[in-house]
Amino acid sequence: MTLATPFGTVLTAMVTPFKEDGSVDLEAVQKVAKHLVDHGHDGVVVSGTTGESATTTVAEDAETLAAVKDAVGGRAKVVAGVGTNDTRTTLDLARQAEKVGVDGLLLVTPYYSKPGQRGILEHFRQVTSATDVPVMLYDVPGRTGSAIGWDVYREAIGFDTVVAVKEAAGDLARGVRLLDLGYAVYSGDDALNLAWLAHGASGFVSVAGHVAGDLLRAMHDQFTGGDVVAARQTYARMLPAIDAIMGVPNYGATTAKAALELVGVLDNRTVRSPLVALDDVEVGALRAGLEAAGLI
Repeated sequence: MTLATPFGTVLTAMVTPFKEDGSVDLEAVQKVAKHLVDHGHDGVVVSGTTGESATTTVAEDAETLAAVKDAVGGRAKVVAGVGTNDTRTTLDLARQAEKVGVDGLLLVTPYYSKPGQRGILEHFRQVTSATDVPVMLYDVPGRTGSAIGWDVYREAIGFDTVVAVKEAAGDLARGVRLLDLGYAVYSGDDALNLAWLAHGASGFVSVAGHVAGDLLRAMHDQFTGGDVVAARQTYARMLPAIDAIMGVPNYGATTAKAALELVGVLDNRTVRSPLVALDDVEVGALRAGLEAAGLI
């Protein structure tokens, strides 16, 4: 069986680089996007959690999307993170992304508000019907405080634009059932990437991919090509880097930016408050993990 890959197979939820004054660095945005596509990626997610979307404005998101589209739009799928805890703002972001010409939308459950299942379904209904852009639903209850229930999944797959799920709830068995419903499933947890492939996932939306894209590509291609032993060996090689990147509270933008700085893609690791950049001790631990994986 050939798996559906509506957004590619190896994607990273890319950081939004900032200048030291905290403004968006569009030149660095394009540099990161090109770096990812030069290293095994056939898709990028812009303005997701790792892109610090909770602290960027609608206007900044438009500029960032346009910069990425210009840089790699002919070489990779560009997916826009549009989920917020306000349906009106999410609708604005979705329509804006469609105008930029993105290939997909990433739609997380509304965080902090913690709506019930009827509220989540209505949020999805309004946003997915507002554009013709394919949608990847995003389930990450550890960050949002609410999970997508099975009844919502069953109804949402009937929406015209809903085609995939980024699964970060760690429920491998449910992932198989989502495939049976007709969803393409993408791993949203680097530590489970190989397990998700074994359970039928189309690919990954990674954080470690900022510096481990070639290894993710190799692991994906080894597994789908039937060389499971080689895929496991590649996964084992990545584990020190994955552990280091995920070993810091609120990992994501903080660790990814520091990793990109270590490999010379970014010249700073500036994040927006309430996040704080890794300190020298944390950067040392991250460096050790990347070195153990042979990435620096």
